[in-house]
Amino acid sequence: MADELKRGLEGVLVAESDLSYVDGEVGKLVYRGYDIEDLARGASYEEVLYLLWHGSLPGAAELDSFAADLAAEREVDDDVIETVRALADAGERPMAALRTAASMLSAYDPDAEGDDDGEATLRQGRRITAKIPTVLAAFERVRQGEEPVAPDPDLSHAGNFLYMLTRTEPDAVSEETFDMALTLHADHGLNASTFTAMVIGSTMADVYSGVTGGIGALSGPLHGGANQDVMEVLHEIDASAKDPVQWVKDRQDDGGRIPGFGHRVYKVKDPRAKILEEKLRDLAESSGDTKWLDYTTAIEEYLTDQGLVEKGIAPNVDFYSGSVYDSLGIPLDMYTPIFAMSRVGGWIAHVAEYQEDNRLIRPRARYTGPEDAEFVPIDER
Repeated sequence: MADELKRGLEGVLVAESDLSYVDGEVGKLVYRGYDIEDLARGASYEEVLYLLWHGSLPGAAELDSFAADLAAEREVDDDVIETVRALADAGERPMAALRTAASMLSAYDPDAEGDDDGEATLRQGRRITAKIPTVLAAFERVRQGEEPVAPDPDLSHAGNFLYMLTRTEPDAVSEETFDMALTLHADHGLNASTFTAMVIGSTMADVYSGVTGGIGALSGPLHGGANQDVMEVLHEIDASAKDPVQWVKDRQDDGGRIPGFGHRVYKVKDPRAKILEEKLRDLAESSGDTKWLDYTTAIEEYLTDQGLVEKGIAPNVDFYSGSVYDSLGIPLDMYTPIFAMSRVGGWIAHVAEYQEDNRLIRPRARYTGPEDAEFVPIDER
């Protein structure tokens, strides 16, 4: 029915896209036709960006050129860094600081007042994508009483972020794992933040506006942040000295839920969770610390035995990503900003794609307020 109410726009088709497809019934995610497992295991995040933005996987020469152009845009103007420093000193939340800095970046973009064509959007998008890791690393360094680290153009996108965070080049396992995590989070259909960016893009606003809106949407606890919730639970379990399965049983008896289980789309185990579970195992073997791996696998096995997966409540990507980030030494409240650091590639791709055949997104709401209200002048009220 034309007037049927669809709260949250659930099930409503608003656009066609070549970018990503999610089949929640079988646990499948593809970017432009490529299975996420193949991309995560065989392609770098830079290759995935190229695929999303240009429609095909790059050849070796194309990738070298693309990666070099991306790396050349990593430096951030001193005024932006000073703003980031002020926000960190004021105790601002990382996602709010990122939102402010992302908006401010437009003041220093040579395309900001230029053409509003697709190529200009991708040039701006390249700069945003390159600079967000620099902003986030600088924010975290300042919070820790350290000076920001300048980006290294010779490192990969993933490796450079870990380097700027710690002033130490990451080992191969850490860099590969973080690169995989970026790939796994790069796009995921019309989720709330991507749709927000696309709605803003449909007004033909610049991509900085779309990205800033996407960051704002992702900051909400119903969208981003679930991996932080999972990690907080794991820390609670660790502090309690209880067996993790017993802790979960007690939580269930108290009516609490276990974060990281269940997804709006997936009815089986999230394919991204499978990959990150493997990488968590690699990190555990590399470091010799298997605690988080032991906890998460024990909890998953118990909840699976309890029949949650059969009910369509299966592990999602957040169930393992938090443990992966913790193993990489990334602070808890930086997990969602890192989600944004990855997903910005998808936001930009969707804005650029939608603007190719643009139509202003303008849904209707069913009016349920009063009718025929009689107006009374102010001096008679």
